[in-house]
Amino acid sequence: MTSTEKTNERALAFLRIAVGIFFVVLAEYKVFGTEFTLGGGFRTSVQSFLSQGEAYPFMRPLLEVMLTHGTMVMAFFVAYGEFAIGISLIVGVLSRLASVFGFVLMIGIWFSSGYPGAHAAFWMYWGVSLSQTVFALCFLVLIFGRAEENWSLRGLMKRKR
Repeated sequence: MTSTEKTNERALAFLRIAVGIFFVVLAEYKVFGTEFTLGGGFRTSVQSFLSQGEAYPFMRPLLEVMLTHGTMVMAFFVAYGEFAIGISLIVGVLSRLASVFGFVLMIGIWFSSGYPGAHAAFWMYWGVSLSQTVFALCFLVLIFGRAEENWSLRGLMKRKR
């Protein structure tokens, strides 16, 4: 392996761990507290997306169904899903799979809360959802890269064989 390949693998590992830390931090209050799941935080967020016109028109029916059937279940899926994605990325086990779920989550959040309006300038479609877009791109890199080769539990297990 060349030094450039090793440097690239380390950079991907750093990205994997950094994104994992973000997700653990963002999920921590949701998993270890009750405000998001049992206290209606998730429901309030979804209601806000709908009432303020932040949801893309094709997402509105799905969000409305979610509000009437299974809001609490979805809140737990989101909370524990974010936490599992973060842990997986930090330890480097099943991080490609976690990245697929992370990508889907980011796209879902983008379409639920990033609609700038029908007559907005093209750049606003991206600007409104910048944090979701950046994370979605990070997840794509982690899906297609070899991010588990360094600084991972999986890498340690491979070397012991």
